[in-house]
Amino acid sequence: MSSETKVSHRRAALGRIAALAGAGIASTLAAVEPAKATPAKAPGRLKQSLCRWTSKAPLPELCRSLKGMGFAGIDLIYPDEWSIVNDSGLAVSMGYASRREKFIQTGFNDPANHALLLKELETAIPLAKQAGVKNLIAMFGNRNPAIDEGRARENCVAGLSKIAPLAAENGITICVELLNSKVDHHGYQGDHTAFGAAVMKDIGSPNVKLLYDIYHMQIMEGDVIRTIRDNIAWIGHFHTGGVPGRHEINDTQELNYRAIATAIADLNYAGYIAHEFSPTRPDVSVSQAEAFGICSV
Repeated sequence: MSSETKVSHRRAALGRIAALAGAGIASTLAAVEPAKATPAKAPGRLKQSLCRWTSKAPLPELCRSLKGMGFAGIDLIYPDEWSIVNDSGLAVSMGYASRREKFIQTGFNDPANHALLLKELETAIPLAKQAGVKNLIAMFGNRNPAIDEGRARENCVAGLSKIAPLAAENGITICVELLNSKVDHHGYQGDHTAFGAAVMKDIGSPNVKLLYDIYHMQIMEGDVIRTIRDNIAWIGHFHTGGVPGRHEINDTQELNYRAIATAIADLNYAGYIAHEFSPTRPDVSVSQAEAFGICSV
């Protein structure tokens, strides 16, 4: 082999080594600072929405952004904002019946609250039908020391059973949320799936179901996929959130949301899965698009 050929081969080899090294450096940089997330080309089998409170953007601006990513709706919207979401072409995937304070603490577990709660829902249900809002949120409420667990469950059944016929007549589902009482909502009664499912079974209405918040139930009981499979008949809506901290649902937290979303889709679930996490990135749209991609199964 001539000296010129040797030099040529050596240069080619060095070029290949440099290229490989460059690729390694690029991969390392990508791992440290990921490229901006992009949504899946199609939403897959699940309808996805985002909870309004997780974004500080003006509602019209948020609607435009989410629609561009492929989201189907926005969650936890007050009645005076329903038209803004509808006009954007997105759905109100979950509406409030009112703007009342202490919404979470005041629930159906205490009969002293029934008159207030029923009046709110009786007012909101016809308005929801008119606006095309299919789901309204309700709460089990904080524990009353004078009411034991069994009586609290009976109170929930009694109160929600009164509103179920009107909800059915108008094609509305009342979704009662399960929350954790360990970290975020101390004293909340509906803090285990068993309690909520027992209430739903006793009511026996397809228009009163559970809002299964995956973040909250991971904190309280874990075993998320099995619990969802065993109780899907009583679940009308889902919320997401990373554990711990209620941040992004990526690999920075302990749940495998891709697997959870797949399990939900495999059950032929037709409702919404709404993302409810506090983004940690400066550009929150990256986290929103990332969540959409993870759950596009």
